[in-house]
Amino acid sequence: MAVLLIVHHSPGPSLRAMLGQVMAGTNAPGINGVDVHSVAALDADAAMVHDADAVILGTPANLGYMSGALKHFFDTVYNECLGRAPSLPFSVFVHGESDTSGALLGIEKITTGLGWRQSQATVSSIGTPDQAVLDRCWELGAAMAASLME
Repeated sequence: MAVLLIVHHSPGPSLRAMLGQVMAGTNAPGINGVDVHSVAALDADAAMVHDADAVILGTPANLGYMSGALKHFFDTVYNECLGRAPSLPFSVFVHGESDTSGALLGIEKITTGLGWRQSQATVSSIGTPDQAVLDRCWELGAAMAASLME
């Protein structure tokens, strides 16, 4: 069975709402044969990445960068995953109050170094996520899960 790993740091209501929609999308009708693992960034490890067939990353944009928790995840797994998961499909959902570009740039640099391949468009939200953002989160979860079906 394919494994979709969702690594997230979602401490606030906006990120929790976005994560909830990503999770709901992974359970869309017709999606089967995909085991979804949602793991807090501080609890995720390299073995989970090695077992994954795709990864979704979720983070707030704090002070112009990804959350410390997601950065800790990358710091923890980087060396063990370097070269072991080339072309691993991934995508991102991010929320900020004023800007998400620094967080996205940091994630892009790290995932490029790991050789991962972004397979779905990023969902980025500024301020309270509206229904259009939440719909895109659902679509992100559904698309990533569907891409893993055999």
